[in-house]
Amino acid sequence: MAGRRRTTPDNPSPAESGEGLLPADYELADLYNAFATHGESDEDLDDSAVLVPPIQLPPEEELVAAALAVPLIDHALKLARWTAPHRAVDELGDLTEADQEPAARLLGYGAEGAELDEEDVVEAMRAWSLACDLELIEIGTTAEGEHVAIPGPDLEPAEEKDADTVLELWLTAAGIVRELAAEADSLDLDGQDGAEPGEDEVDRLAEVEEHREEAAELLDEALQVLYEHTAFAEPGQETVPLGVLAALLVVPEGEEPDEELLGDITDLMVALDPMLADLAELGVLEHRPIDPELFEEEEEEQGGIPVIEAQEGDAERFGLVRLTPLGQYAVRQWLLEDGYEAPLVGELAEGDAEALLRGISETANVLPHRELAVWLAGREPEAAARELLAAAKGTDTYSPVRRMLCVQALELLGPAARPAAAEVTEDEELGGAARSWLRAQGEEVTAPERGMVLWTMVDTFAAQLLTSEGEAGLLQELVRGLPVTDNPASFFGEVWRVPHPYTADVLEAVGELHLERNVAKEARKAAFKARSQNK
Repeated sequence: MAGRRRTTPDNPSPAESGEGLLPADYELADLYNAFATHGESDEDLDDSAVLVPPIQLPPEEELVAAALAVPLIDHALKLARWTAPHRAVDELGDLTEADQEPAARLLGYGAEGAELDEEDVVEAMRAWSLACDLELIEIGTTAEGEHVAIPGPDLEPAEEKDADTVLELWLTAAGIVRELAAEADSLDLDGQDGAEPGEDEVDRLAEVEEHREEAAELLDEALQVLYEHTAFAEPGQETVPLGVLAALLVVPEGEEPDEELLGDITDLMVALDPMLADLAELGVLEHRPIDPELFEEEEEEQGGIPVIEAQEGDAERFGLVRLTPLGQYAVRQWLLEDGYEAPLVGELAEGDAEALLRGISETANVLPHRELAVWLAGREPEAAARELLAAAKGTDTYSPVRRMLCVQALELLGPAARPAAAEVTEDEELGGAARSWLRAQGEEVTAPERGMVLWTMVDTFAAQLLTSEGEAGLLQELVRGLPVTDNPASFFGEVWRVPHPYTADVLEAVGELHLERNVAKEARKAAFKARSQNK
């Protein structure tokens, strides 16, 4: 499926100019603090690189239960069981006319004793067709030449709720519906009494195929926007108004929609609405369609664009859509099939504390807070804090980030982590951060020595340098908060002697970003001294 392009400096985010935007509008680093590789230049980054945010799926048994609860899947399984040991079909594999009504009644269509509607039979035949497509029903011919249907090999494991079988069946069904949802109206080429299609029909067929490809691409982009939104949304906030979804797909980043774009948004809403409804039938989405009464065709002075006239308080009538957990599962599988990395929350939390902190620090596509929460779940708080503090030590490239993450984990643990933090207050690398955290917890802790204060200051700034992806605003805020005295030469004369691997980098950043010229100048001089000292 189509990947959304990563925002780059040449393709800026509209976050600074818009309100009420979805996560897809913002820089990925702004959204979930994606960590840049230390020392990686802008030229090394691929402008077309796609970062798919991590998602958190429910347990597999919940996905299986949700898949089996989809009416079309349930009906397909019932019809497959109904064919046992075998049932006669026509040469195309369809049920005979005599069996069509019993099949519909098996699925619960029609009141007892009442005549079936033709639509009920059509729905039953849709379920039959799906069961055949999924090979829950297999069609064959007996030695006598009779066409028969029998249950397929996947029926029994599906009925026993085998997770791999059920999810594979459901995903195949969702893929079929996804393709059909994007199909254009078929051409009638049978009206020429066996003649070859004329040039006009061939051209029209090419046009229809082009339209189908455009519709498929549009649907894929819409699904990925929903996927990104769901990844970042708070529980209960996953629903997206259809107009917002359409605007995200059609309005250029950083622009306000004009009258023409508003017409395009309406067109897109109309195009997406039936496709989303088809996917909702398979449980990919929860979808509230556009209220048809809202449509009023109006010939506008420029172009005759169909518009939807809004009234106060009827926003929900314009359509709503939400990607379900099953839908997240499906979109992730399609992304993986297309070669994208689509991580799951918790994948980095499967090892010990060292693997956790290292994995978060060195991974560009991660939601740190959620990974920490998954790792901490079910662990004894004090022991977990002690393990994390031990893993945070070191002077390697990502050690400042590990210490920053460790403090975030202590915040999640709360008071239960105090004994472990108190044990490291004298540690050269952890002491400053541990004391600061304990004071925030209300503990009385002696002030650290000057050397520890300066080392912790450099370490904290270094962590932000490593994780900010060059966001000048964030770094300038840190620079403004530096405890520079009235004598910056004296202050930076202390800092450049701090035995930290990032001392020179921090001083150079201060020299570039500080708004006071004399402070910036002293910081640059101190950075030069720090570099010279390390040669």
